Amino acid sequence: MLSTNQLLIDGRRHTLLPATTVEAHRGEVLLVQADGQDRRTALSLALSGRMKPSNGTVVLGHDDSMASLRRRSAVVDAPDVNAPEHHLTVRSLASEDLALVPTKFRDRTRPTEWLVTHGFRDILEKWIEEIPPNRLLHLQLELALANPDVDLLVIDSPDRHTADVDAWLPLLEQAAAGLLGRGPNVPADSALRQLLVVGVVGCLPDGWDGRTAVAGNANSAEETTPPTEQKNTTAETPAAETDEAMAPTDTPEETK
Repeated sequence: MLSTNQLLIDGRRHTLLPATTVEAHRGEVLLVQADGQDRRTALSLALSGRMKPSNGTVVLGHDDSMASLRRRSAVVDAPDVNAPEHHLTVRSLASEDLALVPTKFRDRTRPTEWLVTHGFRDILEKWIEEIPPNRLLHLQLELALANPDVDLLVIDSPDRHTADVDAWLPLLEQAAAGLLGRGPNVPADSALRQLLVVGVVGCLPDGWDGRTAVAGNANSAEETTPPTEQKNTTAETPAAETDEAMAPTDTPEETK
């Protein structure tokens, strides 16, 4: 289980993330609604151990170590942090992401082979900007799960790319159920790699009856009605940080 208690992130001039308490369980998708891209990215980085909270806690299982949380988690598609750049080809993206896997495995230096064996031959030579949102998210999830240590996936604003919830929500559910990241050589009867999956979204999908939370819920006893998504036209751009968790600023910071 992933749990936060009164998780809060201060910025220089305003609160990036008001006090938030959530629980995520293995094999399930938790959707957390948060207003503004900066807030969503700050929450995504904090949940994955890549941003140090100003107050409160984030615990994965029974381990409250930030280093362990970073090692066992992956943040996916965070804008200005690790979202794929449009000038890259799919092959280049795979090469970069596989090179960051901390454990040794034969596909680390074979991005073309990895893409072919994982079912991405048809988009091998395409530019990132040419890839439909659902296909690109699928690729990013599979690349994140190339790291066998990952137990937790935090997807930053999957609904920002398309109004079609079917382009991203089924992929999150498949990841939670252990149907992604299996690879071509995994025996069909092997145990599923069920995951903790958190989607940080602008709006909760209509008809979604799974687990939900709202950023800032620890400040209010009323959590049932999420606030309306507000566009932040003056939001500051997240910048890159070192591999160590840094003290928070106005803008989320992280390395890939």
